[in-house]
Amino acid sequence: MDFTFSEEQQAAAEAARGVFADVVPDSVPSPALTRGAVAEDFDRTLWARLATTDLLGLLLAPEHGGAGLDPIALCLVLRESAKGLARVPLLESSAATATVQAYGSKELRTSGLLTRAARGEIVLTVAAHGRTGHEPAERAVTARRDGDEWVLDGTQTAVPWAYDADLIVVPAHTDADRSDRSDRAVLALVTRDQEGVVLTEQISTTGERLGELRLESARITASHLIDADGAWESLRLLLATGTCALALGLGERVLEMTAEYTGKREQFGHPLATFQAVAVQAADRYIDLRAMAATLWQAAWRIGTGAHGALPASGDVAVAKIWAAEGVRRVVQTAQHLHGGFGADVEYPLHRYHAWAKHLELSLGPAAAHEDTLGDLLAAHRLG
Repeated sequence: MDFTFSEEQQAAAEAARGVFADVVPDSVPSPALTRGAVAEDFDRTLWARLATTDLLGLLLAPEHGGAGLDPIALCLVLRESAKGLARVPLLESSAATATVQAYGSKELRTSGLLTRAARGEIVLTVAAHGRTGHEPAERAVTARRDGDEWVLDGTQTAVPWAYDADLIVVPAHTDADRSDRSDRAVLALVTRDQEGVVLTEQISTTGERLGELRLESARITASHLIDADGAWESLRLLLATGTCALALGLGERVLEMTAEYTGKREQFGHPLATFQAVAVQAADRYIDLRAMAATLWQAAWRIGTGAHGALPASGDVAVAKIWAAEGVRRVVQTAQHLHGGFGADVEYPLHRYHAWAKHLELSLGPAAAHEDTLGDLLAAHRLG
């Protein structure tokens, strides 16, 4: 593959740098010092700026007010957002609208939902963690047809921005009414205030408010259910790849902070950065970040182009998740170690990055699980 970014992708990244340049991570109170969530809503002012600069519809076609770009462009923008810990549902809303565009019914695609989302008027999020966060999300909710409606039952945990989004995309499974497609995955679009939808507040590692979503015979119209092969898999892979982009951006900023600190902090009359032990640790983390970047762009390229390889795109995403989950943890741990006492100071912004890194690591899941997935794919390829 060609790792050179196109002019359009670079323009999106440049616009993102301008929008996120003024975001200050330490302006949000520390989760350790705050009871409950750090804020009741996401950064609506920043969201409006993203809409003004056309960054909310990166994956949408021009007919919907979008830019018609690809997952690489989205990941470039997400990487910039993570450097300032931007509190916006950019990944979830972008991934959800891209899935609606690609797999939704004609009625849903032409309803104006996509255009309004690109303008920042409608926010979408995704319930992608299942009942416990350690099981396939589509197994946590059942969907059954009842006349012209669908009835949903089940629970999804840790739904990001659940209290702020206008629509929540919920993966579910159903026994098909056609014998050739039994027990398939579907996507349902629900609103948080409709009958049968119950939200219970949860607080993430970052201090952000999540929601446990319980569906108790919640009904939606057929037009708000996406029943297309590959829809959930496409959304799942895009969310995972976008999370890897967030981990990369966060890690890059943390390493920059560490370089700045060790370059100024002196011990025995010399900057810490001149000590071999410090330089070696920083160099190891730089290698982690380069590996995270290479595997991220490979995964984003595969899911964006549909290019065929020896393994399905899920294999590339699994490799990216392995490096992102392990790499971001090592980067923040090394940063805290090299910052000394400042690394544990809640008045210093590094603790915010550590909290977000832990959240991203948990969202991605353990590297060992992704290694098992990759092993299964390799075994299936060999046997095939």
